[in-house]
Amino acid sequence: MAYRDIRDFIGLLKKKGLIKYIKAEVDPELEITEINDRFVKNGGEALFFENCKGAQFPCVVNLFGTFERMCLALEVDKLDDIGVEILEFLEPEIPTNLISKLRALPKLKRLADFLPKYVKTGHCKDVITKENPSLSIFPILKTWPSDGGCFITLPLVFTKDPETGERNCGMYRMHVYDERTTGMHWHMHKDGARHYRKAEKLGKPLEVAVAIGADPAVMYSSTAPLPEGIDEMLFAGFLRKSAVELVKCETVELEVPANAEIVLEGYVNPFERRTEGPFGDHTGYYSMKDDFPVFHITCITHRKDAIYPATIVGKPPMEDCFIAKATERIFLPLLRKQLPEVVDMNLPLEGVFHNIALVSIDKRYPGHARRIMYALWGMGQMSFTKMIVIVDKWVDVQNTSEVVWRIGNNVDPKRDVVILEGPLDVLEHASPITAYGGKMGIDATKKLPSEGFHREWPPDIVMDEKIIKLVTEKWKEYGF
Repeated sequence: MAYRDIRDFIGLLKKKGLIKYIKAEVDPELEITEINDRFVKNGGEALFFENCKGAQFPCVVNLFGTFERMCLALEVDKLDDIGVEILEFLEPEIPTNLISKLRALPKLKRLADFLPKYVKTGHCKDVITKENPSLSIFPILKTWPSDGGCFITLPLVFTKDPETGERNCGMYRMHVYDERTTGMHWHMHKDGARHYRKAEKLGKPLEVAVAIGADPAVMYSSTAPLPEGIDEMLFAGFLRKSAVELVKCETVELEVPANAEIVLEGYVNPFERRTEGPFGDHTGYYSMKDDFPVFHITCITHRKDAIYPATIVGKPPMEDCFIAKATERIFLPLLRKQLPEVVDMNLPLEGVFHNIALVSIDKRYPGHARRIMYALWGMGQMSFTKMIVIVDKWVDVQNTSEVVWRIGNNVDPKRDVVILEGPLDVLEHASPITAYGGKMGIDATKKLPSEGFHREWPPDIVMDEKIIKLVTEKWKEYGF
């Protein structure tokens, strides 16, 4: 059954002993980060800080910081199950007669059930402040010492295409400049930035609404790499098996989740920029100062007893790593639908999502590994991947130690390494040009005679199955 809001999820974590409540006063500036860092890197619980210095409301962090909590958030036993379900739902069914048309009706009905539902009001409007709204009542975190200030780190940023009215919801950090003004960290590749560029061409402000603290499916959907034009709220409805209830904002023509804890309404002016950053980012390095659009707040609404959720990023593993791993497992079946020879994929935590991809394939012909590299570099957000390693189908890509062993043994650097140039993630700091630079592919597969390899390829060392069985049966007899 779908969570009604973030409180339902927190309640489940409390019941399962997966969240700790801290009554002592804590400072949102750095102190909460240090506490969180010690927990997340050791697989610790979510943390609920009841008494945040200088704020009127509590703060919760690390909600999704383990695979167990990520599965609980999306209400599945395994994250892979979601990808299989998506694929089954999207499989084309071409009705050829009346019976097949009738069989297709339940799927259409289910899709209709997932569409967002518009309601007149919600708890996000318990308190409405249009006169002198202020962010100072919330425990907005400064996470690392050299950060340029405090940042809102779990915002669900809603905009609409100025030309088509198409909705987008993305998660873009917000540098707090003062009580009513923040930065809007729209990377050039994001749909929110696309909406803003259109508004600039029209010479008009772009209306923006920011929801903070919705149910887990809605929060995750704002981060999902959906194809352009797919409504994140529809995807959230699919994940939660229930329509997302949306309510109209007070001062802008946008809708937000009615179950949100906090909503910030406002606008971004065309051509207005302000220095944003530095910010201690998920790469483990600071992303440096740069000029970004400025968000002006016209209204703040919130629950009477609002809970302020935040995520803290830094050197991996951090909470965002588990959100990214969910994306890897959820969207793998769709990738395999396009590239059926792909067996598995691992975006290792150390690669911070966009730096390294480890991919196993069912290799069938010469150059097959390179074909997969080039195909991945042409697919959505995979196009920003800096390094791709291809291994054979019998290699466990979830075991990074085995992959590195295969690279060390199977790769002739002169023959098996591909270097080219292309788009990179905006946070890639090693390239001389922002968002563009070198990419590397490594073919660590077994080489074929048809690829010009005429030496004998040595077999892996593997123990005889009979001996394995014998030793297993005699294990206690050995005194172990």
